[in-house]
Amino acid sequence: MVSIIIPALNEGATIRKVIQRIRPTAFEYEIIVVDDNSTDNTVSEALKEGARVITSSHKGKGISMHEGMIAARYDIIVYLDADILTYPPDVVSILSDPLINDEADFVKSFFDRQAGRVTQLVAKPLLSIFFPELEKFTQPLSGMIASRKKYLERLEFENDYGVDIALLIDAYNMQLRIKEVSIGFIKNDMQSLESLSKMSRQVSRTILQRASVSSIENLETLSNIHAISDEMDFAIKESILNLRKIMIIDLDIILKADFNEIAAYHFGIEDDLRYINDTARDSATRLRKIAELFRGISLPELQAIADEVDTIKHAEEVIKLLRQNGYITILLSEGFDVVANHIKNRLGFDYCFSNKLQMKKGLTTGVLEFPRYFSHPEHGFDRTNILTYLTEKFSIPEKNIVFISNSLEDVAMLQSAGLGLATQTAPEEVRLCVDKILPDNSLLPLLDYATLVDKRKLALNRTLKRYMAGAGALAIGAIAGYYLYRRKNAVVLAGKS
Repeated sequence: MVSIIIPALNEGATIRKVIQRIRPTAFEYEIIVVDDNSTDNTVSEALKEGARVITSSHKGKGISMHEGMIAARYDIIVYLDADILTYPPDVVSILSDPLINDEADFVKSFFDRQAGRVTQLVAKPLLSIFFPELEKFTQPLSGMIASRKKYLERLEFENDYGVDIALLIDAYNMQLRIKEVSIGFIKNDMQSLESLSKMSRQVSRTILQRASVSSIENLETLSNIHAISDEMDFAIKESILNLRKIMIIDLDIILKADFNEIAAYHFGIEDDLRYINDTARDSATRLRKIAELFRGISLPELQAIADEVDTIKHAEEVIKLLRQNGYITILLSEGFDVVANHIKNRLGFDYCFSNKLQMKKGLTTGVLEFPRYFSHPEHGFDRTNILTYLTEKFSIPEKNIVFISNSLEDVAMLQSAGLGLATQTAPEEVRLCVDKILPDNSLLPLLDYATLVDKRKLALNRTLKRYMAGAGALAIGAIAGYYLYRRKNAVVLAGKS
């Protein structure tokens, strides 16, 4: 018998689907949705699925979790988030089975996804200092957990982003048997910088709170953290910038040969393509006429030709490393989307922005549509509009954009971007306006320009860099100073008594 508790705030769009997906069949259960005073239809949607709904007395996930636990009828309690639609259908069993089988007292989930930024930059480094036994957990901030009510009643539920790490630390301090289980692939939305910063402050504060009362031996470490707060300030500012950067690479940089020319040769229309390129009065006309040339060609044929065109060396490896280092990677092309998207998927880019080639029953119609990010209200087709579009879409300033292109049409964007790059074979007019020149045969040198390590960073102690870099860690110095002061006073008072 299991009580499934789902804290929810304005999750009307997902709550029914979540309940439908996770509803168990093999044992007796109840589903409790704890409404955190939603302003949408969360409550009515949950009731449609037969869930028991209670309204939290005060906003905050921790209070919702605690009040859901109080309301639970059964001893085994499973907590799930209300906005995840990719739970495995047996997620409740995965989390509760170790309790039912007496293999654990507290169950923590992990899932297939790149580890969150706050986990990597704040939680794990601090755990490695103060609670090294907990650093082994893949996702210590995961909110999908399970335990017995008799244990949860003894734990303190923080009422902010620190609640999940607090429960893990408290369970460890209570010497509960903790087991980590995989719940497969989980997909959820990327949080804003503001939310990440808030989360990092609350998580770091919670860990330090627990550390300050666990052992007097931690005082020296806390003092060291306070002493280097100025160095941490620089590391944090750099880390926040690293979280939100864009790398735009033109498709012509990626491919060693022009796709249109290779395809035209394959279909015996190279003379027609050459005539269009020589006589078209503007880019929009040229692109539409080229699309007409390929009318009736099948999608598999176009993508097969794309697979035959060699790409610049180390493209896939560099894109992977850029993504790991906080870049949103974008492939830019004024050509056909069915080709550019195919290459984007092959190399691992996050996004592709290109023109839409209409297809019907798998064959091209010869009609090319210009999406709004390539459109200007006065000039029609204008691919330079993409920079403005991206800064608005991702809320990232132009100074945080790296752009690589050899095209004369992109000169304005290369100059506006935070870092404009071209290769050695770019026209002289392009090479004169960019910040750096890349070699033509490999993307590897791009990593040197993309990271742009500040000399001051090299002076930081390597150990401190590892532990202290992370959004929101700036607050650690002040927090640590407070707890250091409090503990020292307590020691002095104890001595006087």
